[in-house]
Amino acid sequence: MDKFESMRIFTRIVELKSFTRAAEDLGYPKATVTNAIKQLEARLRVRLLHRTTRQVSPTLDGDAYYTRCIQLLADLEETENVFSQAAANPSGKLRIDMHGTLGRHFVLPLLDQFCTRYPNIELQIGMGDRLVDLVRESIDCVLRVGELQDSSMVARRLASLEQVTCASPAYLEQHGEPRHVEDLAAHRAVNFFSAQTGKIYPFTFTVDGERRELAIPGTISVNNADAYKQCCASGFGLIQVPRYGAASLLASGALREVLPEYRPPPSTVSVLYPHHRQLSPRVRVFVDWLATVFAAAV
Repeated sequence: MDKFESMRIFTRIVELKSFTRAAEDLGYPKATVTNAIKQLEARLRVRLLHRTTRQVSPTLDGDAYYTRCIQLLADLEETENVFSQAAANPSGKLRIDMHGTLGRHFVLPLLDQFCTRYPNIELQIGMGDRLVDLVRESIDCVLRVGELQDSSMVARRLASLEQVTCASPAYLEQHGEPRHVEDLAAHRAVNFFSAQTGKIYPFTFTVDGERRELAIPGTISVNNADAYKQCCASGFGLIQVPRYGAASLLASGALREVLPEYRPPPSTVSVLYPHHRQLSPRVRVFVDWLATVFAAAV
């Protein structure tokens, strides 16, 4: 096994904190992975990993070696791309994660265009609302909506989505239509909570050019976009969603927009990827394709 492949095995063990998971991720027998690390440590004459029955973690030397390995492997991929057809016709597996509603509306309907243009890229797509660990889960890039929290990632902003506040006609008939943000004290909401923290997201409005957050009480809270809209259509209270996500319900009259003069600030759509993946041809062409998709759609 060459030195670069040993380095790749080492980095995946550090990221996944497991010999077994690294072997599965790379498609090697566990014995091959174990032997590669033994040979690597023998060649370097240092111990790179602490091994326990529950977890594997890098030593101080291992942590320093990991940082150098990540840069060297990225440089190697970039160098090979310069002298190969990979940059023009990239191949291999590309692992993507995207917000479910966003992916179904904007990306999946046009995905055949990407696959036709880059037939040698194998896509593995995860869809959901949970936050993923790109490094630990070996994900190349994620498509997300909202403010960016992880400054360790490279981020490219793709679009801004208009947000609307909605309610069902039945709810408005029973509770009246709010005309100002102050009227919401007499109203109820379907609240949306974080699956990670359980925290309920506040409603946001633009009042006199400034963002205002407001907690609105309600009897139902959910953490799924489809359930959120369905509960609103059933008359349980107000919701705030991207306009595209509620377009069919608004067009059919199942929902009505309220407080249009105080719409929430637009929500940002971004694609994020680890620093060591920014030179990958597979990531580059997919990110560029996403940019064209959103530029045409919004």
